[in-house]
Amino acid sequence: MYSAISIYKTIRLTLALALSMTLTACLQQENQINKETKKTEKRINYPTASVQFINPEYEISIPAELRPYEQVAVFAKVSGFVKKLYVDRGDHVRKGQLLAVLEAPEMNQRYLSDKATEQKIYSDYLFARQAYDRLKDASTTSGAIAAIELERAKSNVESARAAFESSRAGASHTSQLQQYLRITAPFDGVITERSVSIGALAGSSSNQSLFTIAQGNKLRLTLSLPEKHAASVQQVVRANFTVSSQPGKIFKTTLSRTSGLLDQHDRSLILEFDVDNTSGELQGGDYAQVKLMLKRNKPSTWVPKKSILTNQSGTFIFILDNQEIKRIPIKEGVYLDTLTEIFGQVSAGSQIILKPSEEIKEGKISK
Repeated sequence: MYSAISIYKTIRLTLALALSMTLTACLQQENQINKETKKTEKRINYPTASVQFINPEYEISIPAELRPYEQVAVFAKVSGFVKKLYVDRGDHVRKGQLLAVLEAPEMNQRYLSDKATEQKIYSDYLFARQAYDRLKDASTTSGAIAAIELERAKSNVESARAAFESSRAGASHTSQLQQYLRITAPFDGVITERSVSIGALAGSSSNQSLFTIAQGNKLRLTLSLPEKHAASVQQVVRANFTVSSQPGKIFKTTLSRTSGLLDQHDRSLILEFDVDNTSGELQGGDYAQVKLMLKRNKPSTWVPKKSILTNQSGTFIFILDNQEIKRIPIKEGVYLDTLTEIFGQVSAGSQIILKPSEEIKEGKISK
């Protein structure tokens, strides 16, 4: 009986030892797995790509407006009543062509008066000149003419000549004013508006223009280029544009001039393209959509779009350098396909993490 109890205790002790050894082995295996897991987590490999330092040509699309190359409102320089009108809205005119005639009877009377005064003063001048010439001839005989009489005659000639020049200038001025009664076209174009009728008062006492003329055979394509693209304007900039009135048709032109300075209101650079419209296909005043080919003056830094992280605190990229992660604040520039231009403390050839996230922390990566 005693022997059986001893055997039973021995078996129980053996089982307990075996169970303890098994549990110890399991715990050791679990600790080893945890260590390997942590080690694996520290060895995370981030996919990277090299920062590019390039100078590509890129395309942007901007709204623009087609305007007449020249457009003016024609006013009368002198006051008068409209006597005749020779053109109307829609008429094509040539430079110097007569558009209208004004009448101002008082101006004609003034011209006749000024012309008569000029003739009288001219006669006085001729008389003074003849008197001086006679005295001068007589002075050749010693003692015949006193020197002071000759000087007085010469002074009269100079005064008469000055009076004649003044009267002639006055008559010329009145004559010129009469020419302003004839309204002519300042350049080749089309009459876009006629604002008066026969008998209407026109001129300096009226703020009403007579006509509006626009040059339609040549147009200006004008657009405002955003500030971030201003440094990409080269001497030769190609542009393709479309207008809503002719869907699907593409027109081509090249840059003619720029404003040179940014507009202080909207921080943009004004670009102008001269467009030949001899065929009359386009109309001044149309809105256009322009595609420009631009290029920086020198290479800049570009990274894949997906490598940029934007949050409430700003825009960043992550650089992986010698197993150390650095978070670099940047500003975005222009876009090209899958690439984005950036500005910041980034060197060409640096390795940038392609899939940034808030969980990525700065610092060394354990090996």
